[in-house]
Amino acid sequence: MISTDIAIIGAGPVGLFAIFEAGLLKMRCHLIDYLPQVGGQLSEIYPKKPIYDIPGYPTVLAQELVDNLVKQAEPFHPGYTLGERIEGLEKRGEADFVLTTNMGTIIEAKVVVIAGGLGCFEPRKPAVAGLEQFENGRGVNYMILDPEKYRGQKMVIAGGGDSALDWTIFLADVVSELTLIHRSESFRGAPDSVNKVMELAQSGKINLVLNSNLNSVSGEGKLEEVEVIHNRTMEKSVFKADHLIPLFGLSPKLGPIEQWNLNISKSAIEVNTDDYSTNIPGIYAIGDINTYKNKLKLILCGFHEAALMSHSAYQYMNPGVKYTMKYTTVNGVTEF
Repeated sequence: MISTDIAIIGAGPVGLFAIFEAGLLKMRCHLIDYLPQVGGQLSEIYPKKPIYDIPGYPTVLAQELVDNLVKQAEPFHPGYTLGERIEGLEKRGEADFVLTTNMGTIIEAKVVVIAGGLGCFEPRKPAVAGLEQFENGRGVNYMILDPEKYRGQKMVIAGGGDSALDWTIFLADVVSELTLIHRSESFRGAPDSVNKVMELAQSGKINLVLNSNLNSVSGEGKLEEVEVIHNRTMEKSVFKADHLIPLFGLSPKLGPIEQWNLNISKSAIEVNTDDYSTNIPGIYAIGDINTYKNKLKLILCGFHEAALMSHSAYQYMNPGVKYTMKYTTVNGVTEF
């Protein structure tokens, strides 16, 4: 049996940063994640995707950010249970929780923090006949793990969110030919990224096809062509492609969390924005898995939520006790 102050469900960037914030307040953390490594979506789906909105980093690769967060948390000696999913949660007494994983691991905690991102997730696939026959290494992928795999090849990206825009910007200098397909004239991503994509299109660096949808794919044994249909004129265009990357987001599934009597709205956990607590005292939800008015699904916002949650969790565990952070630096090493 594992005993800890805070059990954090989800080892993505927000869960990792929560270790640091809780550690500053002398609270021990243990992280549980269904994936076999820490990092969540950043490590599993796009480890080499550039991220542009982390303070102090004009740009940072997703895996680099994860590695830095792990290093930042090391002084507080967190525990990890990876490759296991929390199946059961039980509250015993006034303040103690018992969590059980699918592998039978039992974790006792005074506070539970759900930082599971989108929960259990899978890519949303477009309704294109025959798409599946080009999966599994034949040209169609729903995530980009290694950009170098595509160097000098022809690529079609479909989508209009931040991932589609960011990968278009990054891969414009990697592939030999890049086409971005979007069903509308407006994008859902950051305005700066939209401007950069427009500049790439105007300079002839990429093909930008708007008001269009994927219509069909074809090839002999592997992907060779992608057919696109215009929404208004119904005119069809065909693009040579070695790779098609549909980036339409992820389909979230909360899994066992749905059975924990939490207030849930549209597959997200409702929280109090004073401290990101849920309707069950001692359980908090931070990051993409929570919802509240004006919610922004940004890593930066998740970091903010982790900080407020930690101070609230300390007060929950130590009613009426005021804590002052103390640290010393010896030979360039800071001890908290």
